[in-house]
Order: sequence, then C-alpha cells, then structure tokens
Amino acid sequence: MTLPQTRFVDVGGTRIRVRETGDPAGEPVLLLHGIGRSLEDWDPQHEFLSRYRVVALDLAGFGHSDRVPGPATLEKLADTALATLDALGETRPAHVMGNSLGGAVALLISTRHPERVVSLVLADPAGFGAEVTPALRVIGVPLLGRFLLGHLDATAARRSERSLFVDGSLVTDERVARAVEIARRPEFARTFAEVAAELGTVRGVRPGWRRALLDAFARAPKPTLVVWGERDLILPAAQLRAAGRLPQVTTHVFGRVGHMPQIEVPGAFATLACDHLARAGRRTSISSDSRAGTR
Repeated sequence: MTLPQTRFVDVGGTRIRVRETGDPAGEPVLLLHGIGRSLEDWDPQHEFLSRYRVVALDLAGFGHSDRVPGPATLEKLADTALATLDALGETRPAHVMGNSLGGAVALLISTRHPERVVSLVLADPAGFGAEVTPALRVIGVPLLGRFLLGHLDATAARRSERSLFVDGSLVTDERVARAVEIARRPEFARTFAEVAAELGTVRGVRPGWRRALLDAFARAPKPTLVVWGERDLILPAAQLRAAGRLPQVTTHVFGRVGHMPQIEVPGAFATLACDHLARAGRRTSISSDSRAGTR
C-alpha cells in the first residue's frame, strides 16, 4: 500500500504533523506513537484499517510536530492529540491505539475525555509497571539526559532501534536515518527529557501518575485490548498482568516479538485489533440505538 504524504495541521497555533488514510465516512481511529518516535511507527497498519478514518500523528514536540508552549507533559500530549482531531473536523468518538508512551496517552485521553473514546488498543503501553529499560531511566536524569539526547548519532540510533525488535532485519537504514533526523530537531531533546522526567526516575517509572491513571480508568473503563511482545526489552511483558486485572480489558502476548508488535507482526496484530474495533463499534451502536429508543 502506498501511503499518502503527511501534512501539517494548525492546532491552536502549534503545527502538528499527521497522516490520514482510509474511508472519511468510517469510524475514526487515532494512532499514537511512543516516546521519541513518530507516526511512521504505525505505517504497516494503515492498509488493515482502510474501512476506518485513520489519523496518525506526531505527538507534540516529537517527530516533526512543534512543541506546545511551556513544559512538555503527558496531559499536554493527550489534549493536543485530541485537539488535532478537532482541527481536522473530526469530533465523533474515536477508537484510540497507542504504543508505549502512546498507550499511556491513549489511556489519559480516555479518562479525561471519555465521551470522545469508543475503545482502546494498547501495544506494550507505558503505565502498567515500574520496570523500564535502563536507557530510559538515564534520560530522566536532569541535564545528563538532555546531553545524551543531543548527541544521538547513527551508531547510537541503530543500537536503540535494535532494542525494539526481535527481528533484526527491521533495523533498516531508513529507520536509523529517520531517528537521527528527528533527534537533530531542536524540540526533540527538550521534549523527550521533560516527558521522561515527569514519568520516571533512575529507579523506574513513577508510581503516582500510574496509579492515578489506572484508578481513573477502572472507574470509567472502555473496551480495551492490551497486547505485548513476549521479548520486549523496553517494558517487560510481565506488566501485562496489571492490565488484565482491569475491567473491560482483553490481553494477548505475541511470542518472539519485541516492543512494537504493530510493526513486527503487523498481520497478527491487525487481526486482533480490527476484531476488537468491530466488536466495540457494534456495542456502541447498539447502546446508541437503545438510548434513542427510550426518548
């Protein structure tokens, strides 16, 4: 599938980069990437989602999107992502998919704006445990983290990409070059370091925001599919147990897969995700019809 070019959308004075595919009349699907990444991490999924209106974006301050004013926070990432849909004229409730940090952002959108979310698909999401790769713990150290991020070269980028996949053939020159290009943007190091410091320390992911987010989700759950790569080196698959204890959550582990199942096993991921979206969409339609019948 040849994907359309990306474009920039003005979101309250901030330029946000998006890629739009699928049926404009279909149910909206919002795709959110991980920390330091970009919308390209969802490229393999567009062909499977052709019946939906799909919007993939670079989170504010990441990829090629601008920062929003002030320090970068999880709440700003979530609110700007939702505001991007508004800027595109899409105000219907959406299915939200998130990988890694994008999973935490998706959860936060659901708890802050439940009326805007039909369902969630979370791939190796942040927020379900304290354990995280030591590389990200170091980034949370003031000054040191920003220094290291500001000196990312091709060798470091290739090493970082290699940690994401079991299948080494996915560490392509194109992916390495994209990582270096993004890292050279002035917004990158500051945004990455600020978000990393908010979410974690050298000891791991902070418990405060995780507990608050999961408690809020438990009070107002949405139909949610959480999948994990068995060999994730960034966020261990054992964290899936915490997800499975939440209401309306279905879980799945992909064997011999790393941190990005939507890339490493795109077909298997899409089969589960599309089935989940279809069931959640039917449930929402039946519920809406029932409410209409009582008026």
